[in-house]
Amino acid sequence: MDVIEPRGGIWQVGHGRSVELGESACIMGILNATPDSFSDGGRYASVEAAVAESLKMVAEGATIVDIGGESTRPGATPVDAAEEQRRILPVIEELARRSDCLISVDTYRSGTARLAVEAGAHIVNDVWGAQKDPAIARVAAETGSGLCMMHTGRERETLPDVIEDQFLFLRHSLEIARAAGVPDAAIVLDAGFGFAKDGPENMILMARFAELMRLGFPLLVGTSRKRFVRGAIGREDPEPDIASAATSVLLRERGADIFRVHNVPANRDALMIADAMRRALQGERW
Repeated sequence: MDVIEPRGGIWQVGHGRSVELGESACIMGILNATPDSFSDGGRYASVEAAVAESLKMVAEGATIVDIGGESTRPGATPVDAAEEQRRILPVIEELARRSDCLISVDTYRSGTARLAVEAGAHIVNDVWGAQKDPAIARVAAETGSGLCMMHTGRERETLPDVIEDQFLFLRHSLEIARAAGVPDAAIVLDAGFGFAKDGPENMILMARFAELMRLGFPLLVGTSRKRFVRGAIGREDPEPDIASAATSVLLRERGADIFRVHNVPANRDALMIADAMRRALQGERW
């Protein structure tokens, strides 16, 4: 298989910051300030525990910390905006005070997004692709934040072909973002592994991932500890980090730029090997 050169470029995010993509894989560490997330729910319920874990991930090599206050696992109990904000805003404020890392807020609510950016977040990461609450795109435009829009198959009819459905959904997300005034340089797209996709669909999406580069935007992936990864290795390991790192390498070879992960060191080292191989193929030395 040919190794695909990632799109790369400069991702413009909030508070006058930017992220250089392409040369090296960019790692986004996952921080769930929730009691019920599928992997680490309840571990970081206090502000101090959440900030300590965030700083640990940054020290291990994460460029971005993605902070969420509502679990997106199938069957999770929804929370209202007030509870979501109670969980995450103090964490964002304290992390912004103690670190210059880039902070992403994992929310689909425009009100939460605006408050999070005011608290110090640089990126809005929406698992509904700006289609649940389209005003979130206006928040990104008005605040100058980076905007990551994810594909989902939840609460909608999907096309039989997983790639065609990606184009259908994400092109609509792009229409919403552009109509709100979000510049292309602020946009990243996420294929939404695991969101209303079964095991074979996720594997096909991974195999054909390079086709998504036709959308013309940097691509983020989040396969870490997903159910389809556990299914592929044939056991219910709650933290299948070696297998997750393997998916990161395969997706890096197919053009992914940003990797949303739980275990930063495992993915960091695996992705360094993928990047070293790509540079060697280009005739570079290290």
